[in-house]
Amino acid sequence: MAGSKTIAELGPRYKWIALSNTTLGMLIATINSSIVLIALPDIFKGIGINPLEPANTSYLLWMIMGFLVVTAVLVVSFGRLGDMYGRAKMYNLGFAVFTVSSIFLAITWFQGDAAALWLIGWRIIQGVGGAFLMANSSAILTDAFPANQRGLALGMNGVAAIAGSFLGLVIGGVLAPINWNLIFLVSVPFGIAGTIWAYLKLHDTGIRQHAPMDWWGNITFAVGLISVLVGITYGIQPYGSSPTGWGSPFVLSCLLGGLAVLVAFVIIEMKVDNPLFRLSLFRIRSFTWGNIANLAASLGRGGLQFILIIWLQGIWLPQHGYTFEQTPLWAGIYMLPMTVGFLLSAPASGILSDRVGSRLLASSGLAITALTFLLLILLPVDFNYWAFAAILLLNGIGMGMFSSPNRAEVMNSLPADSRGSGAGMMTTFQNAAMVLSIGFFFSLIIAGLSKNLPGAMFQGLTAHGVPAASADQVAHLPAVAVLFAAFLGYNPIQQLLGGQLATLPPDQASFLTGRSFFPNLISGPFSEGLSIAFGFAIVVCLIGAVASLLTKDAKPGDDRESVGEELAAVAGEASGGPSELVSPVSER
Repeated sequence: MAGSKTIAELGPRYKWIALSNTTLGMLIATINSSIVLIALPDIFKGIGINPLEPANTSYLLWMIMGFLVVTAVLVVSFGRLGDMYGRAKMYNLGFAVFTVSSIFLAITWFQGDAAALWLIGWRIIQGVGGAFLMANSSAILTDAFPANQRGLALGMNGVAAIAGSFLGLVIGGVLAPINWNLIFLVSVPFGIAGTIWAYLKLHDTGIRQHAPMDWWGNITFAVGLISVLVGITYGIQPYGSSPTGWGSPFVLSCLLGGLAVLVAFVIIEMKVDNPLFRLSLFRIRSFTWGNIANLAASLGRGGLQFILIIWLQGIWLPQHGYTFEQTPLWAGIYMLPMTVGFLLSAPASGILSDRVGSRLLASSGLAITALTFLLLILLPVDFNYWAFAAILLLNGIGMGMFSSPNRAEVMNSLPADSRGSGAGMMTTFQNAAMVLSIGFFFSLIIAGLSKNLPGAMFQGLTAHGVPAASADQVAHLPAVAVLFAAFLGYNPIQQLLGGQLATLPPDQASFLTGRSFFPNLISGPFSEGLSIAFGFAIVVCLIGAVASLLTKDAKPGDDRESVGEELAAVAGEASGGPSELVSPVSER
């Protein structure tokens, strides 16, 4: 280490270097979190596994949920490590881990169960890298930017995160049919460039607080949250005669045991000197209500992407001339209006929040989002696309109006030495809520299907020549198999009937596996579950809107320094005066 630098010595360009690098990191992390969703049919076909077989359902669930579960569990610990040892160092480590795991995912050479376990294992490691990136990017930006520009910076970073989740769907749909390995390989050059760039250009400009690691807090938090999230993940699977697994001893043990361990975690955090979760941060009004609003928003929107994919792939696209094999790519394309809405509103709302405050912007954004869920309920299952696109555009605008001001409000409220752990806590609430939302939305849709689909399936199959015994067997297969078939872009009836199709007259077999039979069959039961799920989303979004109003906008003198004021603070630090915003940084 050759000397030290302050923010002033790093120059006015440093904050834009920090923004561009962290934006790249968030973009590739979120692209990789969603790119797998669309590519799953090609991945499982490539490794020779049928994901719809009951023995393989856990592979499918962990490929979908594993990345989210890992990031939810680890971001607080990695944010705390950033506070203690340097946020840029931890962020850079995350870029390196993410890139290495992408390489090993791309060079998978196994087949069957070994390949599935290899992919899941490296996806979890990739989630570890993603957790380092997510935990420290917001803190790096908060350190680099003055308070009156943080809304813009965090808004741009948030745009990359949301845009990446939807770009991943399109990129996966384009690359996976060519070669599924490409979906992991595509991020490697960006990962290598980002790792080198971050190592050379990013510096630790925040206050470091060296302290002993809270091992008991880390262990109890990880065990408790993993147990709860695993319970939610397996709650989607059928158990015995029940269409879902919420009543199974394993799921109940995970949920109740995990909650008990989390209670122990809270008790530990109240007693240790250097806790993982700084519970004292919840005394800050904007931090508490901002996180409640973010939690509610994540509960509302977490399962939306999955439900829209099923709606488009299982019903609407086949009804409008697309084969089931074509639906994954086109589902991603048809959902782009939501991304466009977010791209338009998130930066603008970030800039506005720097000038007028965040409360009304964030609250209005969630109110608009709640309205879009109501409009989706009113929309017929076989909708006019332009009406659907307009609703998705409005939904993206609403979420963008909420996301940037909310993140800026929370990050601005934090003490300089707690920004890493505070950002990690925020991301934990967000990712855990999204896993819960996915489980909740899936369960509601499965409940709707299980109630009405078996009878409709039996009547439809027997009316077209399927023997009653075979039709009854297919009709009583778990609804989750039908749901996952639609989600993966498989032809559900072809998957469910299998070899029995060869025994039917060709015209009847062609009709049953065509583009109208299954979509018409599932429309009614799906619509019921959809209304309940989106009704829940409306309620939680309105709760989040109220929570946003309860945050406290900073006043002109409340830590909203201009650039000139920040530089004056730096000068005071150099002459021996106190400054919370600036601390020396070792030069790489």
